Amino acid sequence: MIYWQDSITFVKKLSFSKLINFTKVYISFVYSKLRKKPIQWGLPFTVSIEPTTACNLRCPECPSGLRSFTRATGNLKKDFFSKTVDNMYKHLLYMIFYFQGEPYINPDFLDMVNHAHKKKIYTITSTNGHFLNDENAKKTIESGLDRIIISVDGTTQEVYENYRKEGNLENVLQGARNLVRWKNELKSNTPHIIFQFLVVKPNEHQIPEIHKLAKEIGVDEVKLKSAQVYDYKNGNPLIPELAQYSRYRLNKDGSYSVKNKLLNHCWKLWHACVITWDGLVVPCCFDKDAKHKLGDLKKNELKEVFYNSEYQQFRKELFKGRDKIDICTNCTEGCKVWVN
Repeated sequence: MIYWQDSITFVKKLSFSKLINFTKVYISFVYSKLRKKPIQWGLPFTVSIEPTTACNLRCPECPSGLRSFTRATGNLKKDFFSKTVDNMYKHLLYMIFYFQGEPYINPDFLDMVNHAHKKKIYTITSTNGHFLNDENAKKTIESGLDRIIISVDGTTQEVYENYRKEGNLENVLQGARNLVRWKNELKSNTPHIIFQFLVVKPNEHQIPEIHKLAKEIGVDEVKLKSAQVYDYKNGNPLIPELAQYSRYRLNKDGSYSVKNKLLNHCWKLWHACVITWDGLVVPCCFDKDAKHKLGDLKKNELKEVFYNSEYQQFRKELFKGRDKIDICTNCTEGCKVWVN
């Protein structure tokens, strides 16, 4: 019933114009693959927008956690966000309030969620769960957020902090309890609450326990996610031993390679894009440092950017050879990210 309720929430936000746009995008992608030449019809129906690049944790495979960005750190401004959404909401199915950083650090985060909610966009966020105190939990329910992914990468503090450096597991679990309680008290069907368990070697033995813990708290769903690591070729202490939870294949010579076949096309370049906190448009979530700037929403609307020469050139490069584009060589397109 829980899964059906989430589906019903999504369906209620559909419209004829959104379905027409989806059809255009999908047909143009299929046609492009056949011709091996980018043809773009329609506009992105999935947009990830970055509330902030700041984070309270120090996770070892995250630019926010490592404080390793070359781009500026800052918060998404509410006025800019509202203007941007007002120009694109008619074709959006999903809006993901996440790229890098911890969304709840932005003081206007839930106000922006509420604005998107009023525009009938299905809204999603991903959080490390440290800011879900009683007040924020209630505001989250009231904002109209449709889905919240809480990172819980261990069921004991010792295991959890192997990856979530400087994190406190009990704070996260209490935040989840707060959400569940306010969701019940306010008699709300949303948000759909997910525990995301990033499977790495130090925590893979706790997979059964995360399911048990989620059930005890009243969380709607558990998702097991395979981990991206940057230095993987000669092995990495985070790569799990259980092969089905790894994005990397152990070769006969002891080295590792990406399971993904790196096919010379990418669905994301047709249906989605990422907007940084300061309005830059980049191809996808793998461009964490915004090296491939395809446009600037402070200067142009998304419908102009999505068809510009920079975007088309990037799509052309994909057809020529995806393995030659730096952000594409460790990409999950074509292999499993969610593994449960």
